[in-house]
Amino acid sequence: MQHRTSRRSLLTTTAAVAAITALGSPFPAQASPGTAASDRRLRAIIARMSVEEKIGQLFVMRVYGHSATAPDRADIDANLRELGVRDAAELIAKYHVGGIIYFTWAHNTRDPHQIAGLSNGIQAAGLAQRVPLPLLIATDQEHGAVCRVGKPATLFPGAMAMGAGGSTGDARTLGRISGAELAAIGIRQDYSPDADVNINPANPVIGVRSFGADPAAVARMVAAEVRGYQDSSVAATAKHFPGHGDTSVDSHTGIPVITHTREQWEQLDAPPFRAAIDAGIDAIMTAHIQFPALDPSNDPATLSHPILTGILREQLGFDGVVITDSLGMQGVRDKYGDDRVPVLALKAGVDQLLDPPKLDVAFNGLRAAVTSGELPESRLDESILRILRLKDRRGLFTRPYVTARGVDRTVGTRAHLAAAASIAERTTTLLANPRGLLPLPRGQHLLIVGADPESPSGTTGPPTSVLSSALAELGFRTTVLPTGTLPSPAQIEAAVAAASGQDAVIVGTYNAGAGGAQSKLVAALVATGVPVIHLALRNPYDIAHLAPGYAASLATYCWTDVELRAAARVLAGRVGPRGRLPVAVPRADDPTQDLYPIGHGLSY
Repeated sequence: MQHRTSRRSLLTTTAAVAAITALGSPFPAQASPGTAASDRRLRAIIARMSVEEKIGQLFVMRVYGHSATAPDRADIDANLRELGVRDAAELIAKYHVGGIIYFTWAHNTRDPHQIAGLSNGIQAAGLAQRVPLPLLIATDQEHGAVCRVGKPATLFPGAMAMGAGGSTGDARTLGRISGAELAAIGIRQDYSPDADVNINPANPVIGVRSFGADPAAVARMVAAEVRGYQDSSVAATAKHFPGHGDTSVDSHTGIPVITHTREQWEQLDAPPFRAAIDAGIDAIMTAHIQFPALDPSNDPATLSHPILTGILREQLGFDGVVITDSLGMQGVRDKYGDDRVPVLALKAGVDQLLDPPKLDVAFNGLRAAVTSGELPESRLDESILRILRLKDRRGLFTRPYVTARGVDRTVGTRAHLAAAASIAERTTTLLANPRGLLPLPRGQHLLIVGADPESPSGTTGPPTSVLSSALAELGFRTTVLPTGTLPSPAQIEAAVAAASGQDAVIVGTYNAGAGGAQSKLVAALVATGVPVIHLALRNPYDIAHLAPGYAASLATYCWTDVELRAAARVLAGRVGPRGRLPVAVPRADDPTQDLYPIGHGLSY
């Protein structure tokens, strides 16, 4: 019923949009994007804008609610509290923001028809301004661990899983299909792919969001995914420049420091960003990290002129849109006030300012800098031209609205879902099978235990239930006993008791550490004598922290349905394991040595 209601709402919005556009386009006849004539048209638009309208165009903001004009009461209250407006339409009218970012927690992404209606409402508000402009609507649809638009949209394996598959064709297919579905619901910028090279197994914020630890392999996958997204007219955004792959601090809560030399940066961190630029990427996102070898001032990269202008603009030759990571993250707020951060970001070379914690403070800080002459108005014009070029290139001046028919014929189609399932089958990695236990004979009794982390947006979850259902469909008899990420002694004892009489136990771990409760669970199950099959649900490094004696171990790189169901088909022998480690797994007792090197992976 909710789906039909939201679709009816979209149809109503679409009718209103048709009435608006019937009055005539707010834009003159369009020149081809990227031409001198197009630039003249865009510069003419900029010339009509006030300083306040120009400042607003630089911001990409969150806003609560499923509708641009009629959000729920709780969302109105949240908007009033944080933004001083009731809804997205008021936000656009008051601050003239150039973009909106969708979040699940902001209640922007209930279902495809609702999202499409929200997008149309946002575009209608943008085109109702004194200087009418379409908005660039964006989200973080990385797939895998970070996904804002869920089922029934097509969900693919995450980056490290794709790296295990190693197919640039699959990466381009992911971008093309995901891009088509995002465009159908009005999202025209995706903050993906992650171009970080994850050489630090202890990285708390990147990990499986990276394609891997080999710079050349990551570069190939990044370039392919960029081309896929932009084939579907969605702006790809490589992140997090100059590289967030070797950090032990989460920039959401602190300021990471990268200790690479300039030469190491050239060899390890730069290749994926160079590849993205060569592939014609529309946008690059900055990292809130200190990188002393690139800028000894200890300013975060987001605020660093040597990094963003000296390296990204001048050395790498990137003239697309540079966007900050969220300005609400602690890594960019530690050194300067929220009123100064946007000013310093613009002076460093940034174009888009993403989601400051207090928009009025950020907005007024920029206005004061322009008024005082610290920031010339011409500097605003420079960034706005890049932003408008991107909007023009992605068709927003000619096709700002979406339709219910476009949603129905594009989002979560049978062909798209089949493509995602097929790609997932090529990512599951068999790390160990010392007894030749796998594949499992049909009809066995299986106990499924282990971690049940909260599922990424829009997947059914939890992992133990998804695995049980998938294996039951393949002819196995299953018992499920979730034990969590911190199993208690009582839960471990219950799992041991439940293992009695089973043909095998499948135990899923989620970032299991040495000597931790999950490792103790695996050891206790191994001691029962029942064959134990280990499944690393997130980082593939878990196997290094397990006592020997397990019968087999696989890595799925994420706990989304599409990857877990593919792993079930591998366990059952319906498909063979084809994934290869895109990162090395270091030994727990000597991290300088590899337990398994990059490229390791067994077959049947």
